[in-house]
Amino acid sequence: MQTELAEFIRDTREGREADVILRKCVHCGFCTATCPTYQLLGDELDGPRGRIYLIKDMLEGAEVTARTQVHLDRCLTCRACETTCPSGVQYGHLVDIGRKLAEQRVPRPLPQRLLRLALRAVLPRRALFASLLGVGRWLRPVLPFALQHKIPAQVPAAGAWPAARHARRMLMLAGCVQPALSPDINAASARVLDRLDISLVEAPAAGCCGAVRFHLNAQADGLADMRALIDAWWPYVEGGVEAIVMSASGCGVTVKEYGHLLAHDPAYAAKAEKISALTKDLSEVIAAELDRLQPLLAKTAPGAQATKLALQLPCTLQHGQKITGVVESILVAAGFELTPVADSHLCCGSAGTYSILQAELSEKLKANKLAALHAGSPQAIVSANIGCLSHLQSGTAPPLEHRIVALERRLAGV
Repeated sequence: MQTELAEFIRDTREGREADVILRKCVHCGFCTATCPTYQLLGDELDGPRGRIYLIKDMLEGAEVTARTQVHLDRCLTCRACETTCPSGVQYGHLVDIGRKLAEQRVPRPLPQRLLRLALRAVLPRRALFASLLGVGRWLRPVLPFALQHKIPAQVPAAGAWPAARHARRMLMLAGCVQPALSPDINAASARVLDRLDISLVEAPAAGCCGAVRFHLNAQADGLADMRALIDAWWPYVEGGVEAIVMSASGCGVTVKEYGHLLAHDPAYAAKAEKISALTKDLSEVIAAELDRLQPLLAKTAPGAQATKLALQLPCTLQHGQKITGVVESILVAAGFELTPVADSHLCCGSAGTYSILQAELSEKLKANKLAALHAGSPQAIVSANIGCLSHLQSGTAPPLEHRIVALERRLAGV
């Protein structure tokens, strides 16, 4: 795609990056076939190719309108288009640049500004979110249905966290909302890896990975969150932790891109690159230990009847981190039977804060995803990301849990 960037951005870091990305696009349209919003709306401007043209026009100096912003807002940033693209267009990076520019040029109505401000203020602050969640659970019976189904009626108990007693140590991100919504996830991760002679530890000062603020177009604040997390982790990195483990794939895809996002910061570029290199999804860690895990499974669940599971593979895992087949192989090795899920590449509609900001589209995507997950009559549904779990929880009869919780149950012979 030929471009002629306007003077205001031509010689900037973002302008140079956008120019490289735009020139890779050959207008083929393969991306539209896998774009969830294009499938729903059938509008070229609600697909990746159309949004790329909108961003190109902005960067070339065209007027930025509220209509442009709407089409960019409707993008889930699921990055299914990147998986499909034969030319390697890094659409996720380009849409970040386009959204930032649109945010600067188009004033939002006051209600939108207040909602986005609230999300940026609450979600990244673990203690504040937990407190408000507690209030929300108490008020749940009298809240509107739209809010009720976003607040879990019960929060599972975390259980014991094993002491750090092994020579092999890995660092785990606690996360922002996950400790309040599902404290069992990281605790189960620690117990499973403890069986494999790996100790998981959390850095007490570690906060948000930066994804929430960055993707709400407060990019400077998001980058500040990233730097603060690097500072909290750095003593552990210098102390020799083997890896940084992510149980939430949404956080994982962001931290794996720290090297790119902070490449322009001379004080943090090298550290960010190191952090990204150390970061692994939980499934990558377990897959590397599968030969040691299988004898444990044979002892704890000999001849156990296979439980039928439907796997919801988050976009941040399969499209963002390009990890496919790994979670499936672990679950099959653990004795689970995976039911077929049609259109497994399509987003469930969670997408961070998308389910709040684009509720109508999100609910349609959720209904489609749940229909696909239920089609094989599973006994349970598992996912790999807290956002997907909390989004899908209200529409499913089979139990819904994180993949590591299901694996720990199997190890316990349950």
